[in-house]
Amino acid sequence: MTIHDLAESTLPQMIEHRRYLHMHPEESFHEEETYKYILEYLQAYDTLEIREKVGGGGIRATLGTGSPHIAIRADFDALPIQDEKDVPYKSTVDGLMHACGHDGHTSTLFALLDLVAAQEKAGKLKGAVSFIFQFAEEIQPGGAVSMVADDVLEGVDKVYGQHYWSQHPTHTVKVKPGPIISSPDYFVITIKGKGGHAAQPHDSVDPVLIAAEVITNLQSVVSRQVSPIDNAVVTFGKVRAGTAFNIIPDTAEIVGTVRTFKPEIKDQIHEIFQREVEYTAKKRGAEGELFYNYGYPAVINHEREAEVIEEAALELGLPFETAKPLMIGEDFSYYILEKPGAFFLTGSGNQDKNSTYLHHHPMFDLDEDAMVSGLSMFMKILELEQVIEWN
Repeated sequence: MTIHDLAESTLPQMIEHRRYLHMHPEESFHEEETYKYILEYLQAYDTLEIREKVGGGGIRATLGTGSPHIAIRADFDALPIQDEKDVPYKSTVDGLMHACGHDGHTSTLFALLDLVAAQEKAGKLKGAVSFIFQFAEEIQPGGAVSMVADDVLEGVDKVYGQHYWSQHPTHTVKVKPGPIISSPDYFVITIKGKGGHAAQPHDSVDPVLIAAEVITNLQSVVSRQVSPIDNAVVTFGKVRAGTAFNIIPDTAEIVGTVRTFKPEIKDQIHEIFQREVEYTAKKRGAEGELFYNYGYPAVINHEREAEVIEEAALELGLPFETAKPLMIGEDFSYYILEKPGAFFLTGSGNQDKNSTYLHHHPMFDLDEDAMVSGLSMFMKILELEQVIEWN
């Protein structure tokens, strides 16, 4: 059987696992039942070396020994979003759903484990494969950083990961060497003024006006203070102030995000923010405070491993395109800061199956056929890394 045929033969089981997980989502750092579901599945294999509670809530399962030793990672947390789809496998938990495809990631890794275990039994596993089931990708500090600190990559030579992506047509594979996913920072700016009556603004220090000035000034950071060669995004997502139309409030709060790829650009923007908030507030007679949280590092693919992914897609006959960098966040970055590796996108968008909604949307769904391509890619990567023979 070809790799595609083997992968396609597992699709009913992948769909079954994916739909169960979709119906029983759990939020980041609270994935107790999902953890048990995964562990129970793994414990059915006698030859599997299992490390539990890695980093506090993850699992590493390894087949084989020696080198090459390739790790494949999948995440399994859900999001605090109400599932609005009308499907039989709709989330059964109010206010929680798998709105990013992590249920599909975990189901794909189950199928890969099944296929690798069969090859090990047949004597065709030449090295080792580790299956990393990661908790809490969605909420910082995330699960990857603690799993890496807990030696989840011990003995591993390379590590790969992927994400189903609803904005790309099903089965399309995209990757690039170098920067592919940004570093997502989070900030809160607080302007402390002096409240008063709306009819007497001269007796007050209006934090709303100052907040508006801060927003306008900081929106020029990317266009005028960061090189156009360096990608960066500044977005203000929430502005909060006041309680009534005729009252000048004491404070105003601005919440938003900064997305970058280079640590030095991140530091530069942070410094500009600090200076701008302080000086703009001060010149208007107010106080400005900045809380700035550094998010996950950017995902910077290693060149050779990105080439392996491209080679795998081309040999499988899957539609391949060089990826454009995405200004989202993904804590897979911690793994490839430690070991060579790469992260790719597998398209899962199909208009006929209503699977083109944006990730984190209440109508998000996965074209489950995409799991055949995701699984095939991991299988081919293992073959190209000379860990296993499929024929």
